[in-house]
Amino acid sequence: MSHETVYSIASGKGGVGKTTTTVNLGTALAQAGKRVAIVDVDLGMANLAGFVSLTPDSTTLHDVLAGNASVEDATYRLAENIVAVPSGIGLDEYAETSPEGLREVVSELRSTYDYVLLDVGAGISHETVLPLGLADAVVLVSTPEPAAIQDSRKTIELTARAGGTVAGLVLTRTHPGSDISHPDLADRLDLQLLETIPEDSAARESVYAGTPLVAYEPNGPAATAYRHLAAELAGIELDGTADDPDADDNTDDNDNTDTTTAEDAAGSETEDGNSPESADETSATDDVSSAITEAESDH
Repeated sequence: MSHETVYSIASGKGGVGKTTTTVNLGTALAQAGKRVAIVDVDLGMANLAGFVSLTPDSTTLHDVLAGNASVEDATYRLAENIVAVPSGIGLDEYAETSPEGLREVVSELRSTYDYVLLDVGAGISHETVLPLGLADAVVLVSTPEPAAIQDSRKTIELTARAGGTVAGLVLTRTHPGSDISHPDLADRLDLQLLETIPEDSAARESVYAGTPLVAYEPNGPAATAYRHLAAELAGIELDGTADDPDADDNTDDNDNTDTTTAEDAAGSETEDGNSPESADETSATDDVSSAITEAESDH
């Protein structure tokens, strides 16, 4: 799947781990040295705004889609190799957006970053369906619960109608001792089972620590599974973890210094040639906790 670089991370219903999956998949890819952009395309119910310290007049994707700003203006550095393009949270801003502009946004980001992850809103609306067709493939996220699986069928149908392709299924909050057959669930949806993400107490701890799980508890079961997913989608091999002899997916200490700002990730420097202060970077990283907490309560 290494030829696919733009993924829509979607779900049939909220609260199944879609944003958590987006965050950790993106972070795992960034740890592997890939340049990653996460885009909040849930224009009505923004989830990723907490990733950066936005002020009321901060530039967001809403401004870009309203024709009032460039994509670069709405791009914020989260950590090395990874940036976010958040949506606004104001209803007035939302009313001025034109979802059709997402096509140009995705095209621009595709030419700049190695991987672009679109965090898609749940439900059925024009702005929800549009990203399903803009991506190279859709990663469908669900829990093993019957209601979530049933809603996943709707997302598969919507993806087909949008002209998109579903890469496969990611099941979250799974339990190894359960009598539920995860491959059977994927078969019922006629999808490839990309990964199962086990229930992990460290997941909630990582939220309150303000650190993605793959960095907070890198050798834990859920973090290991997220790195497996990153390796699968990127077609790469990552170093194995000490705690999981069957896994070849732990990342090395990342010495890739190509990305120091959002502009540097795009291959250019800031206007004055200086990188942002470390305090700003720490603030952006710490806000991961509020972003995930507000977005969903999946762990």
